[in-house]
Amino acid sequence: MFDIQENLKKLPDSPGVYLHKDRLGQVIYVGKAISLRNRVRQYFQTSYQNSSPKVKAMVGHIAEFEYITCGSEMEALILECNLIKKYMPKYNVLLRDDKTYPYIMITTSEDYPRVVKTRRISRDGNRYFGPFSDAGAVNQIVDLLNQLFSLKRCSMTEFPPNHRPCLNYHIGACRGVCLGHVNKDQYYESIAKISQFLSGKDKPLVDLLTKRMQDASAKMAYEEAARWRDMIQAVKSLKETQRVTMISDQDLDIVHAVKDRDRSFIVLFPVRDGKLSGRETFPIQSDEGDTRGDMVREFLKQYYSQWARVPGEILVDEEPEEKELLEEFLSREGRKVHINVPKRGSKRALMDLTRRDLVEMTKTLQVRAETHREMEEAVYREMESLMQAGGFHRDPEREGKPYRVESYDISNTNGVDSVGAMVVFSGLERVRKDYRRFRIKTVEGPDDYGSLQEVLYRRFRRALAGDPGFIRLPDMIMMDGGLGQVSAACDVLDAMQLEIPVVGLAKDDSHRTRAVVFRDGREVPLRSRPDLFRYAGTIQEEVHRYAIAYHHKLHGKNAMHSVLDNIEGVGPKRRNELLYHFKTVDNIRNATVLQLMEVPSIPRHVAENIVAYFQKHRKPVK
Repeated sequence: MFDIQENLKKLPDSPGVYLHKDRLGQVIYVGKAISLRNRVRQYFQTSYQNSSPKVKAMVGHIAEFEYITCGSEMEALILECNLIKKYMPKYNVLLRDDKTYPYIMITTSEDYPRVVKTRRISRDGNRYFGPFSDAGAVNQIVDLLNQLFSLKRCSMTEFPPNHRPCLNYHIGACRGVCLGHVNKDQYYESIAKISQFLSGKDKPLVDLLTKRMQDASAKMAYEEAARWRDMIQAVKSLKETQRVTMISDQDLDIVHAVKDRDRSFIVLFPVRDGKLSGRETFPIQSDEGDTRGDMVREFLKQYYSQWARVPGEILVDEEPEEKELLEEFLSREGRKVHINVPKRGSKRALMDLTRRDLVEMTKTLQVRAETHREMEEAVYREMESLMQAGGFHRDPEREGKPYRVESYDISNTNGVDSVGAMVVFSGLERVRKDYRRFRIKTVEGPDDYGSLQEVLYRRFRRALAGDPGFIRLPDMIMMDGGLGQVSAACDVLDAMQLEIPVVGLAKDDSHRTRAVVFRDGREVPLRSRPDLFRYAGTIQEEVHRYAIAYHHKLHGKNAMHSVLDNIEGVGPKRRNELLYHFKTVDNIRNATVLQLMEVPSIPRHVAENIVAYFQKHRKPVK
């Protein structure tokens, strides 16, 4: 058994990080210290335990602690930040936003850099921009830049003498780096313009696009001019949230902490090129005793630790503790970061503006939060009523908690590329990390009932086997269809000896959902229950969307498979070059050996294989 008093005596008088654990061995708090001996001992002194309810509660749960010594306070700060992210301790102030934000990476470590989206940053010699909160916008930006500048797309860095270009070169989407057709200085001019744009300076790019649009219009190439016009609109749309301009063209961030009875969050206002260009909100896990200063300090550590490049200045409402240490921690590549509380001038005016915006935003959030609570309570009451109407029983340990609902759908095209989808809701919230997709393996043709049974069997078989990704069972299964789907699902659950409530959503002749149906055929009409009707409709739409998206992805992938892939000697590269040269498979089917050999990558023996294949598989003339 861990003896706290004995281990306190062994603590070193050196910088480090300490981890408090409960009886189950779970990390409940991570902290750093200049002196581990002095800092950790404080928690077990009576005077310190009475300082706040949070500390008192935490100390009451400490069963053991461990520590890691560091060479300096800065090393301890970095390690503390990493461990907080790893363990998400109960008593730490936590940034609750668990999304992995995308970045745009310019692969400057390569001779001819590429522009790609990534969700990981590393010290690899490449340049990163971000993170961005809108993944869709990132995809749009990357596609636009690659299209506009005809950048290298492939990851190859060396090309053999006989290398032949890919389809991107043939359709004009790449300049042909692999062929040595690109002037390196000109290529780097394009990369410099892209870097400038991604740093927030969009005017040069807009000017370039405008010139190309005008040139195309002067030549009466109106379709091309329209394409450049659309690109200009796409670039400008990224900046349409700008609301105020400062005197300077500085990059900085403004960070405010908001704390009320029910929730805490950080609001970040990014300023790029002197322009206020948006607002982001981050939920924070904090305790009643945590101040706004505590929240800001922890946010700065946890949020900016994932950034490759931090703005040169961060404006806050009050100077945080350990300001100098934080500034050193945030500084990157020799570029100093300053944390300031502006007292006068344009920066103070900007702070006042964002505070006023914050007041209005807080009112809106409070109204939304209250509306959300009311909706949650209404849905909970409806689910309780539904359980009672169906004679179902819920696990007593789940009483008072949001209902966990699973829904399933099948998608296929005339029985081809059939897939199943499972979505999960906890009350009103979509639990996306628990969504699952299934390729149908045992059912042939358009048999939705059989496909649903296969999906349900595979899902609950893995749950019974203890698979962590499937082990949590739903409070209710809400089938998209009516009595037939409910019966099919219940047959599987009965066979597996699982008692999980199942209901279906019956539709009218116009295919509109009209009622909840139970296994015995009883129905609960939805016309007079608008809250349940909206909730069921939301679940239906989500499971349809998820199933169809997976089916389209799989079907599109399989559609890319060509009959040419079945011919010996024809791989993806030769297939693409054949299609580019002959335009259609029918033209290839009717070509002679000599005509096929006109494609540079097709030698005689491959041409003969192609001709032989189509002769063997030629359809008989009726």
